[in-house]
Amino acid sequence: MPTFPMPDDPTSASSPAATPVARILQCFSGAFVAGTIAVLAYRLMISIAANFAAHPVVSDNPAVANISSAVRTLVVGMAALGSGVFGLAGLGLFLLGLQWLVQRLMGRPAPSKES
Repeated sequence: MPTFPMPDDPTSASSPAATPVARILQCFSGAFVAGTIAVLAYRLMISIAANFAAHPVVSDNPAVANISSAVRTLVVGMAALGSGVFGLAGLGLFLLGLQWLVQRLMGRPAPSKES
């Protein structure tokens, strides 16, 4: 079944965002947003870990201690995972924008969207 591009399709070649300068700016702005989210997630992780350390679970029941330890580990781990994923995405976008910027300054053609 053939597919036809929609008039408001952002991937069409006639869109103004298809220029190399706009793509470079999109990379750097996306890297900034992803890096900001990564820093916020890291600060949230540190805050959660400090709060958990300041308020230990006091219980004589070993099951309660084990479950609370597992839940606390999962909560801190999820915040760390979010921080790492957004940090790596931001780093990748920054390096991609840097690569495109260097290619543009050196006069090499940027890779087309079709290839």
